[in-house]
Amino acid sequence: MKNQKLKLRSFVTIAMLSSISFILMLLNFPLPWFPVFLQIDFSDVPALIAAITMGPMAGILVELFKNILDWIFSGTPTGVPVGHLANFATGILFILPVYYVYKKLPSLKGLISGLIIGTITMSVGMSLLNYIAFLPMYTYFLGWGTFDMKETIVLGILPFNIIKGIMLMVVAVLLFRTMKVWIENQRAQYLL
Repeated sequence: MKNQKLKLRSFVTIAMLSSISFILMLLNFPLPWFPVFLQIDFSDVPALIAAITMGPMAGILVELFKNILDWIFSGTPTGVPVGHLANFATGILFILPVYYVYKKLPSLKGLISGLIIGTITMSVGMSLLNYIAFLPMYTYFLGWGTFDMKETIVLGILPFNIIKGIMLMVVAVLLFRTMKVWIENQRAQYLL
C-alpha cells in the first residue's frame, strides 16, 4: 500500500513539475548578440528538482514531457521537432551531472559543484551535438542556407550555454536555500 501511494505521488509530482517546466519554457527570451534560435528559459529547474528528489529518471521524464507539451502546443515549421530534441538533450546534459554529484555530496557545496559540472557538460556536449547532429538537421529540415558551423558553435552555442548554465545555477541555488528541508524530506522518502 505504501509503495502504491509513493508511485502515485511520484506520477503526480512528475506531472506537476512537467507542467511548471512547460510554462517556464513558454517564458523564453533571447540574449543580445546570440543567434535568434537560442532562447533562455528556466524550464530545466523543475527537472533538476525532480532528479535530485526522485532520481534521474524523474528528471528525464520532466524534460521529455515538457518538450512533448511544447511540441504539441507550439508545433514546428516542418513538423520535425529539431529544437525540442536539442532542448531535451540540453536538459539531460545539465541535470544528470548535478544529480550524480549531489547524490555523492548532498549539500549546498555538492549542489554548486554539480551545477558547475552540469554547465560544463551541457556547454561542451551541446557544442558537439550541434556540430554532429542538430545544426545539420536545422539546415536540412528548415532549409537554412550555408553558414560557418564552427563559428556558430564557438561564438554562439558554447558561450550561450555557459551563460544559460550560470543563470540556471543562480536560480537553483536560491531555490535550494529556500527548499532545502523539503528536498531532504523528499529524498528520504525515495531513498536515493
